[in-house]
Amino acid sequence: MALIKTKGIILSENKMGDYDKMVTMLTPGYGKIGCVAKGARKPKSLLMASTQFLCFGEYLLYKGAETYHINSAETIEIFYPIRTDLDKLKYASHITKIILEVTTENENSYKVLQLFLNTLYMIAETNQDLDFLISVFKLRLICLLGFTPTIHECTQCHKKENISYFSLKQNGVLCNSCGKLDTSCIQISATTVDAIRYIVMAPPKKIFSFEVPKEAQRELSLVTKLYLNAKLEKEYPLEELF
Repeated sequence: MALIKTKGIILSENKMGDYDKMVTMLTPGYGKIGCVAKGARKPKSLLMASTQFLCFGEYLLYKGAETYHINSAETIEIFYPIRTDLDKLKYASHITKIILEVTTENENSYKVLQLFLNTLYMIAETNQDLDFLISVFKLRLICLLGFTPTIHECTQCHKKENISYFSLKQNGVLCNSCGKLDTSCIQISATTVDAIRYIVMAPPKKIFSFEVPKEAQRELSLVTKLYLNAKLEKEYPLEELF
């Protein structure tokens, strides 16, 4: 029985039997996997903390006939501020639901996991506007999934000047002239255009290192929500937890 050592984050946890858990974990090299945690619900279990929702840790696993089993684990980060703030927990749960939908087993998920962890850190440890953080997350995620929008020139006429629309149909920005002919487009300010370009191109550790005015945040939120919903062909509303 070969043991597998990997880092991962718990995306969901469910009761199994009297004392066990079935958890879903996102790992960098194995993608999203289901894992059995024997005895994890016992009060003195060494796996109790490391199998909680949103716990990031290093896990020693072995693969059974149908699923993985957690042999041991070491907790790295539990994002405690998220657990004690209902608003932060709501937004963290929202992005987790999207991650659960877009990831599968046996895929390289390093970049998606990195984005997810960076976003959780920003939610947990900063006071940045939560809607803004989610907008950045959604646009960068959709790029990682292969739907990077055209951002440097009009998708129709290829002009680089007077960019003032984002087209859901054309998958990118439009100039003022072409935008008026596209019923699927959203008018945006130059500040929002710059924000979109930054999110698409910035290094992973720098994607949250910028600020935009409230009006641009609202435009960015609308664009990223509709673009993600369109590309994934599903709506992801922000739901109340209770």
